[in-house]
Amino acid sequence: MAKLPLSCFIISKNEADRVGRTIRSVVDWVDEVIVIDSESADDTVAIAQKEGARVIVNAWPGFGQQKRFGEDQCRNNWLLNIDSDEVVTPELRAQIQKLFENGEPEFAAYGMPICLVYPGATRPRYLARDHWCVRLYNRTLVRFRNSSVHDSVVTDGYEVGKLDAPLHHFSIRSFDDMKRKLNRRMWISMQHAETLSPMRLGTRLLTEFPMHFFKYYVVRRHFTGGRSGLRYARLQGWYRFLRIYRMMRANVRGQNDSQLADCEADELLESCDIHRR
Repeated sequence: MAKLPLSCFIISKNEADRVGRTIRSVVDWVDEVIVIDSESADDTVAIAQKEGARVIVNAWPGFGQQKRFGEDQCRNNWLLNIDSDEVVTPELRAQIQKLFENGEPEFAAYGMPICLVYPGATRPRYLARDHWCVRLYNRTLVRFRNSSVHDSVVTDGYEVGKLDAPLHHFSIRSFDDMKRKLNRRMWISMQHAETLSPMRLGTRLLTEFPMHFFKYYVVRRHFTGGRSGLRYARLQGWYRFLRIYRMMRANVRGQNDSQLADCEADELLESCDIHRR
């Protein structure tokens, strides 16, 4: 089958161990693969080029801004965005190819499930239900949000098509890696969060962990993942708890004492993770 009139763009930083697998899942059937690299210190650029991608280095401006930059580098109007730790499954590839069989797809954008793969595993857990995101779209009609925190496609006013086949998301190399990622994302989220009263912060401190643990363990079905699923849900719950904890510490001690709050929160994050690898 001829390659689709579709540009796939990928953002990356220090993904030498994963980006090759990501590119190989799309390079044979899309018109072009573009990697937008945020000044990697490893072999990400060399590996991406070897696998057939065009690489453009762009200093990190924020999540949404980097993806909008990637959109502007593509030569096709139909875009597929995947991250450097994601893999397009053969089933998803077949569904996307079918959309283009009779010309342009019907809808302006298409969403698909994104299923997490635990460290050391090759496939998602049974009945995985993690995220549903728009990743295939016509950039003349919809685009990524211009936001430093949120990297989502804005589809206001357009009906979104749905694909059943998933992307596989190899998001975390280990659970220690997961804690580091949650810690970084926590600070970004805090910097852009609305100001909350001490009463609201106090209430959320009590509810944040149980609410998000339930969300991940039950609603998103990590209970089917055994010990790994339990550990994943616990860490997600504690991440939300610690974000509120840090916001309270910043209010009490002042912004200049944020480093102390950071250290204390990191110690709490370590202590909550009792199931060691």
